[in-house]
Amino acid sequence: MQKRTFGRLGWQVTEIGYGLWGLGGWTGSHDQESIEAIERSIALGCNFFDTALQYGNGRSEQILAKVLKRHRGGQLYVATKIPPKNLQWPALPSYTLDEVFPAGHIRKCTEISLRNLGLDSVDLQQLHVWTDEWTAHDRWQREIDDLKREGLIRGFGISVNRWEPANILRALDTGLVDSVQVVYNLFDQDPEDELFPACAERGVAVIARVPFDEGSLTDTLRRGMTWPEGDWRNLYFTPEWLDAILDRVDRLRPDVPVGMTMADLALRFILESPDVSTIIPGMRRVGHVEANLAVSDGRRLDPALLERLRRHRWKRTYVVI
Repeated sequence: MQKRTFGRLGWQVTEIGYGLWGLGGWTGSHDQESIEAIERSIALGCNFFDTALQYGNGRSEQILAKVLKRHRGGQLYVATKIPPKNLQWPALPSYTLDEVFPAGHIRKCTEISLRNLGLDSVDLQQLHVWTDEWTAHDRWQREIDDLKREGLIRGFGISVNRWEPANILRALDTGLVDSVQVVYNLFDQDPEDELFPACAERGVAVIARVPFDEGSLTDTLRRGMTWPEGDWRNLYFTPEWLDAILDRVDRLRPDVPVGMTMADLALRFILESPDVSTIIPGMRRVGHVEANLAVSDGRRLDPALLERLRRHRWKRTYVVI
């Protein structure tokens, strides 16, 4: 697998990492199957794993811990996230910092995640939501500094709200943010405008999340689909929204090269950006792992194809989880 430098932290991480949301919070997930998938990814060279305390209320972290125990000698990078105390996604400007990330909450969640993961220190701790309205308050900054100084975390990042990639630019100016996690895919190309240049200027790593637009860019969704009760996808893919997304997928399909799947193309499009440090597709099965990691082969897209793909940019201005 190809590797890229993770911003100013200097880590050499695989350009395709592992997103572990589905392991903890999606229906159809099975722990042993998940463990086998993670193990297979490590065997294929993957070394970056992104989870969160909120994924299955710690379940995702605990599943990852079972694998980490077997690979103590390897260089695996683990990232997790602190959920908002009010458990509201996304963060709204009207929320106060003390409602969402009071200092005690930041520390308590970090300590819980470390226990879940079976680690003394986590490579990357992230805030799971953000609004730049909080930047001026130094309480969160002092707590992150303390966690770094005490060795409980090595790096600090922020996961920005969906479709609000510029809602972190002021936080970058604090010099405290080592990485930004942002939705970036064939449809959601807006991070290229302001966020990517700002990160490049400051040596801030970029983690591209939701590379398949929650599954639509795998070309496996169909109109009228529903999921079991309680599955998050029922909230995202409402009937009207699903139809709008699949209209876009239909327009993209003719641009998928012969011999390439839409999922392959979606990942290769993101890899064309030198500003992206790693991509974290969600993977729950060995087959997903093998297909996604195989894309990290160093091959580039034809410039004419890349130009056509840029025309599928979709300006989405309202916010969904």
